[in-house]
Amino acid sequence: MIYKVVLTTEAEGDLVRLFDFVIERELARDGGDLELAQRALDAIREGLKLLERFPFTCRKVGSSPFLRELIIPFGHTGCVALFEIVDRTTVAIGAIRHQREEDYH
Repeated sequence: MIYKVVLTTEAEGDLVRLFDFVIERELARDGGDLELAQRALDAIREGLKLLERFPFTCRKVGSSPFLRELIIPFGHTGCVALFEIVDRTTVAIGAIRHQREEDYH
């Protein structure tokens, strides 16, 4: 079965925020890699492809069997995508956070 993976408006905003977060971190570093932000977005998009076929392999969040998290490794850290299996054909990405953001829990 193939699922359609859709991003909520919030998740789309998260991608913009994550891009800016990585750029700011790299600008603050001496010799920072400004292409790292694009590579991070590419890794997120590639990671989300797993959900097209295997959303139930990701860990559950709370008591609902349909609310789950996908860990997307990138470098020494990565991102976490919160998603919901909406129905037999759709997975909705609700949020994406970088593990080094201040508000990451």
